Amino acid sequence: MRAITLSEYGGPDDLEPAEFPEPKVAPGEVLVRVRAAGVNPVDWKIAEGLLDALLEVRFPLVPGWDVAGVVEQVGLDVEEFSVGDEVMGYIRKDTVQLGAYAERVAASVRLLARRPAALSWEQAAGLPLAGLTAYQSLERVGVAAGETVLVHAAAGGVGSLGVQLAVARGARVIGTASERNHGFLRELGAEPVAYGDGLAERVRELAPEGVDAALDFVGGGVVDLSQELLRRRDRVASIADPEAVAKGGHYVWVRPDSVDLTVLADLADAGRLDVPVDRVLPLADAAEAWRYSRTGRARGKVVLTVD
Repeated sequence: MRAITLSEYGGPDDLEPAEFPEPKVAPGEVLVRVRAAGVNPVDWKIAEGLLDALLEVRFPLVPGWDVAGVVEQVGLDVEEFSVGDEVMGYIRKDTVQLGAYAERVAASVRLLARRPAALSWEQAAGLPLAGLTAYQSLERVGVAAGETVLVHAAAGGVGSLGVQLAVARGARVIGTASERNHGFLRELGAEPVAYGDGLAERVRELAPEGVDAALDFVGGGVVDLSQELLRRRDRVASIADPEAVAKGGHYVWVRPDSVDLTVLADLADAGRLDVPVDRVLPLADAAEAWRYSRTGRARGKVVLTVD
């Protein structure tokens, strides 16, 4: 099968198209014919060796943890899905090697949910990792109706979903972003503020009594800034600052969860969650997708399609 591979740690220039062995389908797994694969910063961070201390990575490596496609084969003892079912998933495995940048991938049924009819293949591929990250961050700090939530990097792939999920809970959302993305945030239901110097003062103008919860999807010291604005310092969740726990908040490393993913799918089908897709590229242009992802300027998700 066709796949995008790395023979050793490297960057976009080291990605190579290659013929790769067909995946084996273990009991409890299904074989998915990939229609689209989401691109996430973690993909190129793994490739550069930045997570070597955390993850067991084996080469040759096929990157990619986000997938949307069609079940082509079911393994032994699989009752959850049948051949022909349309699925999506955050398919992180214990060993990082056989990912979604390929024509086919094997995935445990514990990592998959049915593709929402309301989402395109590209949107479905962009939802799992980012959507679960946003959802589990909201859960960690217990966002509820009537509360005010501060979302950092609100126009990005995770942030744009976090805004919508908080709005769907009945929360008021203040979102940080560059001014070019303020109209986009208003469309999602957030009140935008520009990031950078003076951010705390701009947030206080909108919420003089402080905010109830904060979600850090960018890093760079915003946990400390958020705690200046929070009514309770512990109600901040970060995906970018491992020191958040030591500071009295929460650090979130997203976990694959088919139940949580099904919640997101149901919200999408109910018209309460959209997946903004910034750029769609063919699988062969994975290197270009990585270069664009690295700029940090994507408004929503970057996705690869597989013919």
